[in-house]
This record gives sequence, structure tokens and C-alpha cells, in this order.
Amino acid sequence: MDTETPIGLVRVVEEDGAITRVDMATSKGFERRAWGQRGSSATLEAAVEQLAEYFAGARTAFELPLRLAGTAFQRQAWQALCAIPFGQTRSYAEQARAVGRPTATRAIGAANGRNPIAIIVPCHRVIGSDGSLTGYAGGEPVKRWLLDHEGAQRRAQLALWPEVTATS
Repeated sequence: MDTETPIGLVRVVEEDGAITRVDMATSKGFERRAWGQRGSSATLEAAVEQLAEYFAGARTAFELPLRLAGTAFQRQAWQALCAIPFGQTRSYAEQARAVGRPTATRAIGAANGRNPIAIIVPCHRVIGSDGSLTGYAGGEPVKRWLLDHEGAQRRAQLALWPEVTATS
């Protein structure tokens, strides 16, 4: 099911009562992906409604059945993403430590890049150790928008986003 959002078109896919994919039109390969069944269902309608609430500033957490298909390590990395609270960020190194693999920062980045359920599984909340906005499939402008929308601030972000001040 497609829905228009402030960041552009977002596509939500459901299989057997669980969300299996959320992708943005700004992602590479968006139009070429095989999406499976995209009809309407109660799960899809709930996902679109919760995304609308998120974008309206009325929702900070999602309550949806998810089915994350990936390797054991990828699923562990994606679970760690779900533990990052709204409005906060973590570095790739912090996420690697959270999954018990402190030297696996590149593997964490690769797993995050394969996150099939964008926004709901918040890979946009992971940034470089220096506060840089790196590695987002939807593109850096979308990552910046999502973090600004959530009011996320962290270490060097004040220098990256000069419009954000300690008093705002």
C-alpha cells in the first residue's frame, strides 16, 4: 500500500498479517523491487495510519506485527535498532556493542543498510561516531528530516545542524 508522506511516497508491504517491508521512493531501486502482494488489509491500514500519526507528530512508537527476514546477525542488529528511543541516536559502534559485537561496526552498517522496514525499524537513528549522517538508503536529506522531526540531538550534531541550538 502506497502512502504520501512529508518525505515522499512510502510503500508498505504485508504478508500473512505482518509488515514485511516499508520503503521510500527516495531509496535506490524502489521502482524495480518485487513487492509481492500489495492489496489492502487491516494490518496495512494500521501501518499507514500509524505512519501518518508519526509524521503528524502524534506517535513516537509503532505497534505493528513485523516479520524481519534476514540472517541471525541482521535480525539482532534490527532488534537493537528498535531499542533506540524516539528522538535519540546511537553510533554504529554503540549499536555493535549493544549486540555484543564491539568490533563489528561495518557489519552493523551493512545490516542497517539491508533493513527492510524503514522508519518503523529506525535505522535512521544510527549516525557516525563523529555525529555525521552516514549510510541511509533513503538518502541523507531524508535521514536529516526524520532526525529533525524527532528532535534528535547528539554530540557533534549541533555543528552539523547549525539551526539547532542548545536552547531550542
